[in-house]
Amino acid sequence: MFEGQGACFLEIFPASSHLEHQWQQNQWYFISYLLELKKLGLQLNFEEENTDGQEMLLRDSQKAAMLDIWKGVQIVEMKGPDLIPMDMADCPGEQKDADGNQEGSDDSLLPGLQDDIAMQCLAWTSRSDYGSLSSLNSRFNSLVHSGYLYRLRRQLGIIEHWIYLACNLVGWEAYDPKRRRWMRLPRMPSDDCFNYADKESLAVGTELLVFGKEISGFAIWRYSILTHIWSRGSPMASPRCLFGSSSNGEVAIVAGGCDKNGVVLKSAELYNSELGIWETLPEMHSPRKLCSGFFMDGKFYVIGGMINNKDSLTCGEEFNLQTRTWRRIPNMFPAGNRAAHAPPLVAVVKNELYAVEHSRNEVKKYSKQSNSWHVLGRLPLRADTANGWGLAFRACGDELVVIGGQRGPEGELIVLSSWQPSSDERQPEWTTLEQKEHAGVFVYNCAVMGC
Repeated sequence: MFEGQGACFLEIFPASSHLEHQWQQNQWYFISYLLELKKLGLQLNFEEENTDGQEMLLRDSQKAAMLDIWKGVQIVEMKGPDLIPMDMADCPGEQKDADGNQEGSDDSLLPGLQDDIAMQCLAWTSRSDYGSLSSLNSRFNSLVHSGYLYRLRRQLGIIEHWIYLACNLVGWEAYDPKRRRWMRLPRMPSDDCFNYADKESLAVGTELLVFGKEISGFAIWRYSILTHIWSRGSPMASPRCLFGSSSNGEVAIVAGGCDKNGVVLKSAELYNSELGIWETLPEMHSPRKLCSGFFMDGKFYVIGGMINNKDSLTCGEEFNLQTRTWRRIPNMFPAGNRAAHAPPLVAVVKNELYAVEHSRNEVKKYSKQSNSWHVLGRLPLRADTANGWGLAFRACGDELVVIGGQRGPEGELIVLSSWQPSSDERQPEWTTLEQKEHAGVFVYNCAVMGC
């Protein structure tokens, strides 16, 4: 059964310029094989012999990769009795027989495989390859642009993080850390007022949102990785700037900021990227601008900021999405921040909060138990030259990423450095992830999209 399916399955993906990595043909087939084994309730043995006594001619690196995939498939099965608990009715490419059952046929996405299995094979492939897949034929193009694969990946817990950067006033670029590849986004069709004014950015679901001000007032521009085009985003109920924000999957929350008249706000809103709508949330205890937001332990937090142009806030606030209530946390950010300073540079990795002390070029970690901060070590780049502005400090999967500019003998360049924090809280050992020459020395906006 598997032999016939595999032969047919591999024939539709010959080595060509459309696919950058031929090894993924075998990866997809192997994943489909694992999924079929799971449905049959079998176990897999990567020792010298498999369960049928046949030799497994695999290199150590192949065994390690297959074990990782096998563990992932186990996670899939633990989520429910069916391999695909999602509703397949709206999925492009589904084929059913006369009795309404799914069937593997020459009309399937991957001939010889049922479409639910094929969907999982495609979901496990790198999102870097989705552009190549969409160019194969109209059915793959429809599938990739429908967003279904990304919803499936979210359900299966498959996440790849890309970094979106604006290092000049008019252009955005995306960086894929896995492939170490840069991609230039189309130019945003906004007016010059929006281009040259201060902006905030936020990645949520499969969208990059950029907030700013046009001649006519506040505006949101939305870039979709499904369509690769910019369009106007849905306006907030209370348009604002200088707010704190963060995303968790397909939802995001913005809190505080200033309205068009400069009034400091304590209101908050939740954005659902699947529906493209904003929902007004209960108000915070204190108004604040120039603050920062983040998700930790399934809750949304806001720290730092100014209550007016002179007085900074040292307290934080926690929003519980289940009870829809805010809780004030005194002295959560004791250093505060000034009007001339950047909002707190914070990031969360594995539900642990880290921050940059830009005046000392240091990284700190927050203790939830004692509501206090302690210094871990130095930053790889200087953050004190512009009071924290022009530097990005973000979580990218299990790593912290610092992005900033520096001047060298060959001119200006943007440097991306990463470090994976450990539980024993060792000093940071930063690794240079990438250097981009002739890109300037100032990071205007940065967002990390995980999908």
